[in-house]
Amino acid sequence: MALPSLGYSLLRTLMLVLCLTLALGACSPRQLIIDGVANELASQGAAPEDDLELAREASAFYLKLSESLLRSSPGNLRLAESVTAGFTQYAFAFVAFEAEKIENRDTRKAKALRERAARLYARAQRHGMTALERSSPDGLQVGLAYWTAAAWGSWIALSKHDPEIVAQLPQVIRLAQQAWEVDPDWGQGALASLMGSLELSRPGGSRAAALHHFDRAIVLAGEQVAGPLVTKAEAIAVPAGDRAGFEQLLQRAIAIATRTPNLQNEAMLARARWLLANADELF
Repeated sequence: MALPSLGYSLLRTLMLVLCLTLALGACSPRQLIIDGVANELASQGAAPEDDLELAREASAFYLKLSESLLRSSPGNLRLAESVTAGFTQYAFAFVAFEAEKIENRDTRKAKALRERAARLYARAQRHGMTALERSSPDGLQVGLAYWTAAAWGSWIALSKHDPEIVAQLPQVIRLAQQAWEVDPDWGQGALASLMGSLELSRPGGSRAAALHHFDRAIVLAGEQVAGPLVTKAEAIAVPAGDRAGFEQLLQRAIAIATRTPNLQNEAMLARARWLLANADELF
């Protein structure tokens, strides 16, 4: 979950935006300037940052600015992937998760948060699909396809009351499968985890096949990424009633996230701790 970075890198980006905006009055071509800013913003998604709250506070600005530039530079696939990923991650880490945490205290607010998360996932999916439709048919952009499928699947998961949205699941699976055929190891297990989740969500899905994907994801993640362990704990251990396995997976995820602090792991650390604290309700 590589959330937008802040600090010096964002300040540098803002200075670049200001400088290039002023340059619009000069002789430089406008689209070239827009593309330059777009490329700079796209690169921020991979910059290091380990303060989850700091990221949350600045994400809205980052996403709105990136989205605005994407409209002016729709062919910029790097920026499209960054925007699609950004909205998906923001919805997951800061909106949908908050809904889960307050469900028992305030069902009305939790419902509103889930609806907002669904809208954000849908927004990410639209950006991703628009960019994929513009991309070369000869080479699928795996990262863009992954984030589009992840957003799409998450939107469906929060829209089970809407049969028209749920009916789109085969399209999500097909998109993820296309990415898998190009690069099954993409994202240190991220794509493998998504394949496992989609396998469980499809009618007649195979638990054994899903488990294979999750285990592959954990191997690919190594001792650097906690996400696949948390995903397996929720998707496999909880339905199986395997509390010991659930706790073992989450404790390992916590250890990895603690040793390797970054935004992706910080988000998974928060979720793993919350899941452990609420284990009695899950089993």
